[in-house]
Amino acid sequence: MARIKEWNPENDQFWNEEGKKHAKRNLWISVFALMLAFIVWQIWSVTAVRLNDVGFNFTKDELFTLAALPGLVGATARIFFTFMPGIVGGRNWTVFSTAFLLVPAIGIGVAVQNPETSFTTMAILAALCGFGGGNFSSSMANISPFFPKKEKGTANGINAGLGNLGVSVVQFVTPLIIGVSWIGAMTGGAQVLPDGSEVFIQNAAFVWVVPIIIMTIVAFFGMDNLPGAKQSFKEQSAIFKEKHMWIMAWLYTMCFGSFIGFAAAFPLVINNSFPDSGGAALAFLGPLIGAGVRPLGGWLSDKVGSGATVTFWDTILMIVATLGVIYFLNINSFVGFLIMFIILFFATGIANGSTFRMVPFIFVDKKAKLAAPVLGFIAAIAAYGAFLIPKVFGWSISTTGTAHTALYLFLAYYIISLAVCWFYYSRKNAEIKC
Repeated sequence: MARIKEWNPENDQFWNEEGKKHAKRNLWISVFALMLAFIVWQIWSVTAVRLNDVGFNFTKDELFTLAALPGLVGATARIFFTFMPGIVGGRNWTVFSTAFLLVPAIGIGVAVQNPETSFTTMAILAALCGFGGGNFSSSMANISPFFPKKEKGTANGINAGLGNLGVSVVQFVTPLIIGVSWIGAMTGGAQVLPDGSEVFIQNAAFVWVVPIIIMTIVAFFGMDNLPGAKQSFKEQSAIFKEKHMWIMAWLYTMCFGSFIGFAAAFPLVINNSFPDSGGAALAFLGPLIGAGVRPLGGWLSDKVGSGATVTFWDTILMIVATLGVIYFLNINSFVGFLIMFIILFFATGIANGSTFRMVPFIFVDKKAKLAAPVLGFIAAIAAYGAFLIPKVFGWSISTTGTAHTALYLFLAYYIISLAVCWFYYSRKNAEIKC
């Protein structure tokens, strides 16, 4: 197909006649490629729960580590992936980074079938899943320049929000797919549970191989490298001198770091806090709702005209929901605990969209080209939540027997974030109204 030779989305005539159709095509391909990246990133959040049931003998801390490692690597990869669309082109990087997802998907499918597989091998495979998490930063840095400023909030929300749905998709699909014998029979056979029933844990990874191959091909033929979007690392590294880049990294960690960290830890937290509830099967509901409402956060910010206002009030909701989680944990009510956690996921999703909408309004005029790498980099920093939150939960449960200490630490972070958002962006005489 013919490649784009010029790009000026702020020109209404160009946008309506030419730009919109290209932007939307790239957006929707990006959404599905990113969804697969999140699926691979979070495979361990659900497979780790079942490993010991099929003959592995990992400690609780080791299981939390397997759930956390993809977050650590994903966050670190994002730092570098942020700059790749600007260096090699957005289409080129999407094709390569999507194809790479085959490595951990196939590796995990093989490794989980042998209970003698060492923890070190499992940890390496968990770490490779982190490259799926890295794709988020490159995806956002790639898609943002396709859209005019007035539509960036909605477009970024769609790309990130629907891409984030990969977290809930993998948590919903995995418990179902590991029971499908005809797939398991083609990929290595069954594992036997303590009650004598059979499962096919390798299905959790192998089922995504064909979709990954398809999306790699679609991205190759359907996406574009934007002209004029390439920037050297030196040009993009100017973001590190920007104070507001670091402030937004703090705020985005509050919401996305919580979203992805809670998603990774939620099944294990439920199993440890309410072991007889069977509630881990409902863990997908939180990420599903959090990811689903992310576009709403961007859209609402566009309508209100202030992402900072939406973020401020939403942070208050996060504080209230966290207090609710603690309360129902204290009275040992799983239903109340689940509802409050779902509200917390909802709040993280809204703030994910509203904070991303703030960035293009902070970096304007001569600094406008910094908006794309800033979006990628703050996403990189926030992704460390996928490592830190499971590790903090694991530490809290191992040392005190409960998740209370971890929740109080998160609560303190949200209160500080509320003050930061109010002072810099949402109060009457804020430094930047965005």
